[in-house]
Amino acid sequence: MNIELGFGKGRVGVEIPDGYTCEVLKPNETTQELTGTEEVVRALHNPIGSQRLKKIVKKGESVCIITSDITRPMPTKLVLPGILDELSAAGVSDDDITIVFALGNHRAHTEEEKRYLAGDEIYERINCVDADQSRVVNLGTTSFGTPVDIFEVVAKADRLVCLGNIEYHYFAGYSGGAKAVMPGVSTAKAIQANHSRMVEDTSAAGKIDGNNVRADIDEVAKFVKIDFILNVVLDEKKRIIKAVAGDYIEAHRQGCTFLDTLYKVKIEQKADIVLVSAGGYPKDINMYQAQKAIDNAKHAVRDGGIIILVASCAEGLGEEVFERWMREATSPGEMVEKISRQFELGGHKAAAIGMVQAKANIFIVSDMDADFVRSLFFEPFDCAQTAMDTALERKGEAARVIVMPYGGSTLPAQE
Repeated sequence: MNIELGFGKGRVGVEIPDGYTCEVLKPNETTQELTGTEEVVRALHNPIGSQRLKKIVKKGESVCIITSDITRPMPTKLVLPGILDELSAAGVSDDDITIVFALGNHRAHTEEEKRYLAGDEIYERINCVDADQSRVVNLGTTSFGTPVDIFEVVAKADRLVCLGNIEYHYFAGYSGGAKAVMPGVSTAKAIQANHSRMVEDTSAAGKIDGNNVRADIDEVAKFVKIDFILNVVLDEKKRIIKAVAGDYIEAHRQGCTFLDTLYKVKIEQKADIVLVSAGGYPKDINMYQAQKAIDNAKHAVRDGGIIILVASCAEGLGEEVFERWMREATSPGEMVEKISRQFELGGHKAAAIGMVQAKANIFIVSDMDADFVRSLFFEPFDCAQTAMDTALERKGEAARVIVMPYGGSTLPAQE
């Protein structure tokens, strides 16, 4: 079997000899009548568990719209016009609307980036601001002990609308829904309190029931009321193929269910070897981004198996705190133990890698220096074919192989 995988801005080939059991995981095929802005309008006109937005808000009320920052693939400029049409139909003035970009713990935007996210026409019409952790209102504490410290513009608004895209999240289960508020417009202290639960067994991609990270996120809405959400699911080319609108729980969960029909791929059994690509540029620009493919691959590999990650990582590790954790660790287990007692954003991704390293050997095919890769407890290769040949030799003629060409978005699930 000949396989082609994304690597940087190009592709690499791998041949798996005849005689091996090999399964290739690709997104499931779905048929959608509407896509793009037409699908957004359909969702807004048919909300789930809620009235239409134009019937919820009233003239004279202040409305805050939270949407994703520049690091997320959410196509805000395509979604905002439909939201603003609903608000206009309710008699809400542009002067009473604020668009807040949910930074979480990320850097602030430039004005050019805000304009790009909102689109020129809306940027000129509506006040667009970044969430600011220096201007927050404390609204209490969740039952999990997480302080509800919310950006004051959000906390003081009469009505709150949350936008976002739904994809798998390696410990919150799924993105979207109330994540626009927590961590979107929360403080570093609050985010750390929530994310510190990532080490729990129930904190996993594609899992909501019993996931305390997600339960804590959703509980924040008891302190700051989310009046309406609009979430989208994107295909591999970042096109809107599904939109859900309405109640922050009911609509979100239906969106998650759709995501599963597209990206949750059933496997008969776990494999001895998992060959996974992060998907090429920009998903493999650095290890901080490519980590998601490793985490998804862990669901397909047997204990003691081998994960072969094909990811350029031309910019190295990619995040300062993440790099410090990876460089300073004396073992993968140390990172996992450390995150339990000393949670630090950035370090959480290093700990997530450490959890996988405790389960499987990880080969890395990248543009990073081999000695540097070894220092991170990976086994380096400069050729994907050599990595595969080595893995097959170690696992023997009966080795079972799973290939994940879209490792950043495909979630293996055992039957």
